[in-house]
Amino acid sequence: MIPASGNLTPDELREAVASREIDTVIVAFTDMQGRLVGKRVSARLFLEDTMAGGAECCNYLLAVDVELNTVEGYALTSWESGYGDMAMLPDLSTLRRVPWLPGTALVIADLTRASDHSPIDVSPRRVLQRQVERLAAHDLVPFVGTELEFIVFDDDYRTAWRKGYRDLVPGSDYNTDYALQGSTRLEPLLRDIRNSMDDAGMYCEGVKGECNLGQQEISFRYAHAIPTCDNHSIYKSGSKEIAAAHDKSITFMAKFNEREGNSCHVHASLWTSDGAPAFADPSASDGMSPMFRHFIAGQLAALREFTLLYAPNINSYKRFVAGSFAPTAVAWGHDNRTCALRVVGHGGGIRVENRVPGGDVNQYLAVAGMLASGLAGIEQQLELGEPLAGNAYTSEIDRVPTTLREAADLFEQSALAREVFGDEVVDHYTHAARVEVAAYDAAVTDWERIRGFERL
Repeated sequence: MIPASGNLTPDELREAVASREIDTVIVAFTDMQGRLVGKRVSARLFLEDTMAGGAECCNYLLAVDVELNTVEGYALTSWESGYGDMAMLPDLSTLRRVPWLPGTALVIADLTRASDHSPIDVSPRRVLQRQVERLAAHDLVPFVGTELEFIVFDDDYRTAWRKGYRDLVPGSDYNTDYALQGSTRLEPLLRDIRNSMDDAGMYCEGVKGECNLGQQEISFRYAHAIPTCDNHSIYKSGSKEIAAAHDKSITFMAKFNEREGNSCHVHASLWTSDGAPAFADPSASDGMSPMFRHFIAGQLAALREFTLLYAPNINSYKRFVAGSFAPTAVAWGHDNRTCALRVVGHGGGIRVENRVPGGDVNQYLAVAGMLASGLAGIEQQLELGEPLAGNAYTSEIDRVPTTLREAADLFEQSALAREVFGDEVVDHYTHAARVEVAAYDAAVTDWERIRGFERL
């Protein structure tokens, strides 16, 4: 494998700063909404101070809505507690160049309390780290790949904003799923994204057109769960910045319009610490080890309770439409795209694909949910039923929740969620969901005005 050229060691950063190639270091983390946030630090200050001591930011960043409004009701922070600081401690293994931002490097940070540097357990990256630690106690290592879809528009972001995101011009005029000619007009943007991400230390596998107008998917090679999720955040943020430089915009909304939504299928497998695939069993007729079967059984058992982790927004649930390649049934099958869980691959590459998450997912939370529920299945030795053969959309199997309100109730009441994540995490993210539901319930939409302004 060609070494990832964009990754930097501290010594390499020092050399790049001394030669004036790099003058800025972004210290960043992923917030509740899945956005990359943080601050730009002078590269010289980063080397002298921030690299070892970290940088500080307001802890309200884990207690706001999507508009960055402060919200009451979080145990972590409030007006009463004064909205104090968190420390962003750089994980130097994530240090890299940012090719699309001149003179810039980036590092992912872990969040701790500024007073004593104790971990902030509701931080999305920490939620995942705890599940990775639980797996390590079983001598298991998780590998993950995320497949993130998006829609390209010929309007730039500021134009789209001024137009109220109405009457935007998609990057293609028809379905370009796997089509080469129809996607070629987008290739200048797509190629720039692919090459920029490779130059930032990622391993881009390729790109393909999707069903909706202007819809594309760029995929990256699987890796350990935490680096995969780190890279996902950088890619999602960076691709928007690159699109803006091309005077275009892209959206990762789960459901932008009535056509096909943006998915983010998550592939997962477990390996032993000495590099043996834990999910493969050559002697089994289907190639699945008993551990793999328990892992899938655990995910199925908790899928409805954990859907909040896979579908965190009001809009997420509009994607779950029968016959749309988005799942509606809590089912598993072999290479069956109508099921929520799809088993693919063979030999050491056998894995499970969770098809529930959309493009708006917080990947740290989704992967944490998959690992936690799968590990519960392993620990409890849950038996896996027969795979669904046929159309899961027309089956009588239980359905995924259909609203954020329902998903929040299920997550809040889940005994497993409280056991594996802790009350603090469950209460924090349940409250975030309820804030969104309340805001949506209070909103007056265009749909209501069109139907009611004159005719009611």
